[in-house]
Amino acid sequence: MELTQFFKSIIDEDPCAVVICNLEHEIIYMNPSAGGRYAKRGGLDLIGKNLLDCHNSQSVVMINKVVGWFKESKEHNRMYTFYNEKENKDVYMVALRDEQGELIGYYEKHEYRNREQGEPYDF
Repeated sequence: MELTQFFKSIIDEDPCAVVICNLEHEIIYMNPSAGGRYAKRGGLDLIGKNLLDCHNSQSVVMINKVVGWFKESKEHNRMYTFYNEKENKDVYMVALRDEQGELIGYYEKHEYRNREQGEPYDF
């Protein structure tokens, strides 16, 4: 089994939306959570579309600034973008790099702050 299948499975099982883009801002992958989250905007049909077309002009400026910051240094890899109070979550842009550390894209990561409500090991 290919290692990429394991990584895809990790992303697909993440309950948080994950949207992966290349350096041309093309959406190259969305996990099922992202497809549901952005259903009103096209859901998984957004794959292949330009992420910048989904944002207002102020957001486009900031996305481009973050990608520029990622390009400045191999140490620049994670940028906090906002806190969503309604959903109690933080949103980040995260750099994607190849084995040599070169920037190849980025993704949007949502991290909820809510405490788990289930019991540990509740089979």
